[in-house]
Amino acid sequence: MIGAIVLFLLAGIAEIGGGYLIWLWLREGKPFYWGVLGGIALALYGVVATFQSFPSFGRVYAAYGGVFIILSILWGWGIDKKTPDLYDWIGAAICLAGVAVILLPRS
Repeated sequence: MIGAIVLFLLAGIAEIGGGYLIWLWLREGKPFYWGVLGGIALALYGVVATFQSFPSFGRVYAAYGGVFIILSILWGWGIDKKTPDLYDWIGAAICLAGVAVILLPRS
């Protein structure tokens, strides 16, 4: 399970970081190469996710969606300096519970 968590975190950082670089390029006037680097990071996100050992694409991406939400809140807090409020944390906890349910072993 630790390997799965590490892969979720790496995929999340690649996706959020890539999207953020493209955001900065298009919305805040950063140089074109920021957008190129963002595109490369987004492509890496797609590759990293394939290393998950879960047999179902849909289940992996559904669980990753919850992880992505939590990482996005943390990214906003750490990088954009937007402090999450109580509702952000409650939503993140609900998402984490959903991830746990999706990844529960089945017989």
